[in-house]
Order: sequence, then structure tokens, then C-alpha cells
Amino acid sequence: MLKILIAEDDFVSRKFLAKIFSQYGEVDTVFDGLEAVDAYMMAMREKEPYDLICLDIMMPKADGLKVLKAIRDLETQHKVATEDRAKIIMTTALSDESYVQKAFADGCQAYAAKPIDVAKLVEVMSKLGFSLNS
Repeated sequence: MLKILIAEDDFVSRKFLAKIFSQYGEVDTVFDGLEAVDAYMMAMREKEPYDLICLDIMMPKADGLKVLKAIRDLETQHKVATEDRAKIIMTTALSDESYVQKAFADGCQAYAAKPIDVAKLVEVMSKLGFSLNS
């Protein structure tokens, strides 16, 4: 069973993603970038890290790119082995390729354009190595 964090400021998108991901594990949802970093740190403290994090690029308080960098920096500080790091999928309605390129450079594994295509999202999760037998 996966432990999944969804960081998404749009209520409808957050509910939609939670419904999809809840088939595969325990889902936590947060509204903004600061909550995402707090949730990540709490999961680390409890020794129950997230397997998968879905980050919206455009969020209040801290955007997805800042959150991505903060999570990767925390993993480095805590000497989390590469294979044990959270898999991160960035989501955005933006069509600006520079955000996507920066996200990959900063350590995300996948990108999903909004509106989210469920079949593609499930395919991406499978490619990331998750066993998706719900």
C-alpha cells in the first residue's frame, strides 16, 4: 500500500486526484506549498515517508518547484538513499516548458498536464515502478 501526498490548491483537482490515488494507497492532501513541506517533514519524523508526491507547480505560499527543491534538500540532509526517495509527479495547467524543464532538473520523475488524463497518470505510476494492483 502506497503512502501518497497530493499538494494542490484547486479543490476540484485535489478531490479528483485523491479519488484516483486512493485506489492505490493512503492519501494525504494539502492546499499549499508550506503545508506540503510540513506534511513531508512530519512523515519523515514518523518514519513513514511518502512513496509518491503529486505537486502542483502553481500553489500559494510556496510553488511546486520550491517544494520539490525543499524535499530533495531534506532527503539529501537526511541521507535518504536514491532508491528510497519519494517519486514526484509535477502537475500544471501552464504550457511554459521552462517550468517543466526546471522540475526535471530539480529531481521530479514525471509531469502531468492538466486536465489530468487518468490512463496516462496510471501509466506514469507504473513506469515509476509502482505495483498498481488495487
